[in-house]
Amino acid sequence: MAAIYQAAYRRAALFCRSHSTYVKKMRYLNKLKEDDSLCRQAQTSGTFYLFHNLSPFLRKVEEKYLIPQLSAAEMKRILEKFKETEQWIEKSVLIGCSDEHVPHFALDLAGALERSVIEAELKGSFTDLRKALFVVDEDSSSLLASAQALLRWHDSHQYCSKTGQPTQKNVAGSKRVCHASGITYYPQMSPVVIILVSDGSRCLLARQPSFPQGMYTALSGFCDIGEAVEETARREVAEEVGLEVESLWYSASQHWPFPSSCLMIACHALVRGQQLEISMNSLELEEARWFGLEEVMEGLKREPKSAKQDNGNFLPWFPPKQAIAHQLINEWVKQQTS
Repeated sequence: MAAIYQAAYRRAALFCRSHSTYVKKMRYLNKLKEDDSLCRQAQTSGTFYLFHNLSPFLRKVEEKYLIPQLSAAEMKRILEKFKETEQWIEKSVLIGCSDEHVPHFALDLAGALERSVIEAELKGSFTDLRKALFVVDEDSSSLLASAQALLRWHDSHQYCSKTGQPTQKNVAGSKRVCHASGITYYPQMSPVVIILVSDGSRCLLARQPSFPQGMYTALSGFCDIGEAVEETARREVAEEVGLEVESLWYSASQHWPFPSSCLMIACHALVRGQQLEISMNSLELEEARWFGLEEVMEGLKREPKSAKQDNGNFLPWFPPKQAIAHQLINEWVKQQTS
């Protein structure tokens, strides 16, 4: 009897999983990526997010910035109005779908229409991605970053690295194929470890010369070939500030589109010992120093505009909430105050 109940429970659990909204959505997206004809059909009922030279289109409504979703009919109307062929829609890339299975595509119209023409027609503006990420909500920020990264990848992988022949994008944009060599190329991300170093009562933050004035953040670096995350973290801390990591623990991860497409792997690191003096690598950093709890808490409250003092200097401020560095710093504060 127990075996019968267990079998019934397993069947019920399997039924619930296969009918969950998330599972259905992921399987639908997978079909669109693998079936060109199905994806081409989906383009006629999907919604489109527009870019121009990799800058996303935003529209300001009152005090909020929104990302307009254009229907396929609206895209057709615009392209026809300005005497462009609908083949431009073929250049779109699949970036997701709604729970109701309405597919979402991103399309870069650079080369098809002038930037000012689209802005006037749709009453909005194409905005630099760095700025756009910090004026839209968190979900929209993630979508923009993913969409731009995929569009950028296609723009820079139009030829096979082995044969030099053109590669062909599938309809969804989930891969490119070189028919001369048979090689299939898939979009890739570069792993980057971002590390918030602490000695137990202070945390170490640094800045590069290219940063906005007054901004400090956690240390970070690309993983070298053959390295594990732990090895990268230890090496980067040693290289950049001359300290040795004693223990390391994982926090979270985030896709980040700069400088290209990165997977930010966020960790906390503890350093111990008698010698905790920073030995900064001036080739990579402009400044690195220890911050106490009170100074960090004050810095989290500041925005770039409020950080500037009358004498022209800047008080320390940290990356905004959309950046995973902010999460690391916030977690450290909670650890100290708990």
